[in-house]
Amino acid sequence: MTKIRMYTTAVCPYCIRAKALLTRRGVQSIEEIRVDLDPAARDEMMRSTGRRTVPQIFIGEHHVGGCDDLQALDARGGLMPLLEADAT
Repeated sequence: MTKIRMYTTAVCPYCIRAKALLTRRGVQSIEEIRVDLDPAARDEMMRSTGRRTVPQIFIGEHHVGGCDDLQALDARGGLMPLLEADAT
């Protein structure tokens, strides 16, 4: 399965929802980058996504966006193909 990277904070309900959806789709490992603990990580997130809010989700090198974006991707059938893509 493709590597998942997610910028998060400890108390973000949208982060929790996004992780739950990914888990339901078979994701066993999510690299969480806690921007509430690391201001440099928040700066990196903002540079790479142009967004300030969490979660910001990457599947492989593809920036999915936030929780709503992830749910919309799943609803239109695009999430599983990204998750199943060859990680090479």
